[in-house]
Amino acid sequence: MQTRPRRLRKNPIIREMVAETRLSKEMFIYPYFVVKGSDVTEPIKAMPGINHFSVDTLIKDVEAGLKLGINKVLLFGVGEDKSEDGSSSYDSTSVIPEAIKELKKNFGANIYVITDVCLCAYTLHGHCGIIENDYVQNDVSVDALSKMALAHAQSGADMVAPSDMMDGRIEAIRNILDDNSFTETAIMSYAVKYASAYYGPFREAADSAPSHGDRKSYQMDFRNPDESLKEALLDEDEGADILMVKPALAYLDIISLVKDNTTLPVACYNVSGEYSMVKNAAQTGLIDEEKIVMENMHAFARAGANIIISYHTRDILENGWIE
Repeated sequence: MQTRPRRLRKNPIIREMVAETRLSKEMFIYPYFVVKGSDVTEPIKAMPGINHFSVDTLIKDVEAGLKLGINKVLLFGVGEDKSEDGSSSYDSTSVIPEAIKELKKNFGANIYVITDVCLCAYTLHGHCGIIENDYVQNDVSVDALSKMALAHAQSGADMVAPSDMMDGRIEAIRNILDDNSFTETAIMSYAVKYASAYYGPFREAADSAPSHGDRKSYQMDFRNPDESLKEALLDEDEGADILMVKPALAYLDIISLVKDNTTLPVACYNVSGEYSMVKNAAQTGLIDEEKIVMENMHAFARAGANIIISYHTRDILENGWIE
């Protein structure tokens, strides 16, 4: 027998030397849910280990995270005034602009601040755009999203991440940022975002569940892989700096497909349902949490993700699951 693959699996030293996929802490982004008020650290029942933070407690948690190496955060605003047009999303006094300013004031260039740009947490109906004639209208929604992205950039955001899936919003956001001298503000597009059942816990966390209907008229049909390339390449042409695939675990084929067809960095979002299923199974003793989490993370990287957005990030670094 000339070929014995097991020779390269004999012990941990040789296995580490020939490993084809590697993770580093620099790949990870940690999401936060930010609420109004002060001294708020409120556990989110649907997402064990994840909290709502007010800006003051957010600062303390981010400071602790920086010591672990968590220097990239993705902010979601919760609890703002809701309206039909979601206008509080681009109010300069809302909680996300406040949080950005305080993070930059306290940590400067040591923290990289990314903000979610979507209307769902700011509208009475919970949809990601503005509804007229019982339908989520594209272009008027893009106008509001562009204003939201600009408000975040003006507050000091390093990157904006539109998650709405409206047509043409990357070009519109790039244009409004450039026209207002924010040419250095990057865009991470939720380029391939499927209408997925894996988002359930997030909707409790962000108070963003639709009051009626679903999001299938704007988020993608999970049966369609070819459409993912259309969406991703359109966003690349419109000026996105990073392309994201969401969800991640059930869409490894899509991560790989996008990675093989773009020169841009590819991110994936390890979403709330994926996270909460692991957490709940671990709490009941059904699985080994560390082993499952790290197997999932390696799967994302193996599929081609350069960047991983995950609620597991704090556990991974705090517990030393990667160096």
